[in-house]
Amino acid sequence: MSGSYSGSASGGGFGSRGFDGGFGGGQRLSDLADQLHAMFEQRVGPRVARGDVRQAIITLLAEKPMHGYQIIAEIDTRSSGAWKPSAGSVYPTLQLLADEGLISAEVADGRKTYSLTESGRAEADASADRAAPWEASGLGGARNLGALPKAGMALAQAAAQVRTTGTPEQVDQAVKVLDEARRKLYTILAQD
Repeated sequence: MSGSYSGSASGGGFGSRGFDGGFGGGQRLSDLADQLHAMFEQRVGPRVARGDVRQAIITLLAEKPMHGYQIIAEIDTRSSGAWKPSAGSVYPTLQLLADEGLISAEVADGRKTYSLTESGRAEADASADRAAPWEASGLGGARNLGALPKAGMALAQAAAQVRTTGTPEQVDQAVKVLDEARRKLYTILAQD
């Protein structure tokens, strides 16, 4: 399955089988849930470049000391949910920056709080005229690119739950709700 939408605004629903493609309600809902999940599981929007985690950390620590989780949460917030680096990318980068002498760590209340050293502050100052990675990548704009995939995943999960535990009548109702939601989304796009 490619995960791309192949229905139209006027009918056919999701995928080549659509809502009216000869399946029982449960099978149609199953296909829809699978397609929604595949669509919203994909990465959407601009991608961050190699080295952006490093630059983001330096940019944030130039403002104030933070611990690793705060850094992750702040990048997520500033990119409007479009970029949330994993701990597996942030913590090794913090270690690398410490090894390079650009940051130092202080342990308080069982947490390491990182701050820039003099060398780190000099590097932050040298790149102060560059846009922050979430801005340069187009991730921090007014459009919340992260909210739509999250909402779509929640919708797919709800559809899967109805598929799994719902009665045939509930499945039929869910198909109608999802079909109406699809039409309303196209109505939004049709507006000026």
